[in-house]
Amino acid sequence: MRSDIIKKGFDKAPHRSLLRATGLKDEDFDKPFIGIANSYIDIIPGHFFLHEYGEIVKEAIREAGGVPFVFNTIGVDDGIAMGHEGMLYSLPSREIIADSMETVMNAHALDAMICIPNCDKIVPGMIMGALRINVPTVFVSGGPMAAGYKKDGTPIDLSTAFEAVGEHAEGKMSDEELYDIECNACPSGGSCSGMFTANSMNTLCEAMGIALPGNGTILAMTPARIELVKKAAKRIVEMAKADDSKYNLRNVLNEKAVHNAFVVDMAMGGSSNTVLHMLAIAREAEVDFPIEKINEIADHVAHIAKISPSLTTVHMEDVDKAGGVNAVMHEVSRRGGLLHLDNPTVTGETIGERIKDAKILDKNIIHTNENAYSQVGGLSILFGNLALEGAVVKTAGIDPTMRQFKGKAICFNSQEEAISGIMGHKVKAGDIVVIRYEGPKGGPGMQEMLAPTALIQGMGLGSSVALITDGRFSGATKGASIGHVSPEAAEGGLIAFIEDGDEIELDTDKHILKLNVADDILEKRKANWKPYKNEVKSKWLKRYQLLVSNASNGAVLKTEL
Repeated sequence: MRSDIIKKGFDKAPHRSLLRATGLKDEDFDKPFIGIANSYIDIIPGHFFLHEYGEIVKEAIREAGGVPFVFNTIGVDDGIAMGHEGMLYSLPSREIIADSMETVMNAHALDAMICIPNCDKIVPGMIMGALRINVPTVFVSGGPMAAGYKKDGTPIDLSTAFEAVGEHAEGKMSDEELYDIECNACPSGGSCSGMFTANSMNTLCEAMGIALPGNGTILAMTPARIELVKKAAKRIVEMAKADDSKYNLRNVLNEKAVHNAFVVDMAMGGSSNTVLHMLAIAREAEVDFPIEKINEIADHVAHIAKISPSLTTVHMEDVDKAGGVNAVMHEVSRRGGLLHLDNPTVTGETIGERIKDAKILDKNIIHTNENAYSQVGGLSILFGNLALEGAVVKTAGIDPTMRQFKGKAICFNSQEEAISGIMGHKVKAGDIVVIRYEGPKGGPGMQEMLAPTALIQGMGLGSSVALITDGRFSGATKGASIGHVSPEAAEGGLIAFIEDGDEIELDTDKHILKLNVADDILEKRKANWKPYKNEVKSKWLKRYQLLVSNASNGAVLKTEL
């Protein structure tokens, strides 16, 4: 076992002495040592109860014959960090999570690991760290939150609350209505109830085979979720005892797994953030996955499940009742050749074996291929002079009339400027809002733009105004919102040279994003360019700014200068 380096031989007497201080006995030194990477933190609704999951996992590991060691990672709640400088720390926290996991697991040479994430960057951060460690690993998330309901019975969620701010600002919603939504949009613990980033990533863990079935859809804090947690804990001990390299994470999360993740992402219309995170995960897995390949997948995968924010009446609990991710994958597989069914999973079976008996239990929630919302996937990568290295749009959440759009640019050099401008009625129907210098390097940290996109929706401009940015979006964003524009403004991308009134053209079906300004005019603008710089005081963010790559490269940190 890998842990023999800290527990076997006469020269390890001091090491064993320290381990005995933690409660270990003679019989424990022949058992696998298993790390429990827990993301428990009080301030995140999807995480405040995870210490209880940690205790359940510890007990289950002991019962199965392993020795558990819990350690914690940090977490940032994107919703709470939204719209102020706290969001600068959100994406960078992904790197801290990965680094901390690598540090603990490798410093102590633990044999295997079970990861308990739930929200936003915490899931991909844990996956990235686990890939570096490359031991047998199982993921079991905290689970999704139940949908909320207004007093009149209308289902609501976090996206509703953000859009309500725009409606209230326009005088379309009373204080009482806003308060009703505030109090009921997030009714319980769990990752926010729609197909936002957290639930997108937790479903993709199933698609990649690194989690048990139900990981993305079984509600948090329920008996069914507790049973899933216990099963995952038992399984990691079985994997560790097998002492077989086939269970090392990179042998499960390989090129085929990354491909399968994007297939399911397209079928379910996941968050645009999944592109950013999956590209970073592919790099950690040492998988060559060019961003252009995403469109190749999308062109062949039917979009068969619409979930909030794309369809406000459907939430993760509905997908679970309709058959879950397995049912989605089984339906996708009917077309043949789209999924790598021979790829292994942490449960020992292949993807094909796992999903062979799955059935759609409610065709109003999970559609068939023939009755799909669209015959192409729910995400699109756009290219053109404005996005030479790509930009991302969640086509699943776009009004059909906005799939092709031309508009006049109105430019802002920060999210704060944009929020002020939108609320000040500077944005009119037919405009394309440009928010720049918010990329990984420019922000720094690539802020999510849920506040401005929700304002656009709430003010009734969702079918007449588009938004482009080198920043990114919350999974709760909908509308013609194009993010991850690369190269970003801070590195001299064309988005830096747009001026108010310029015509911008987008076509999500043909994957086009371009600025219709003559080359000679653009060259004059570039010659006089002085980059806008956000003042950065944080030592960590300054370090991040120096090392981070752009979004088309997953916003990963460089390891060589």
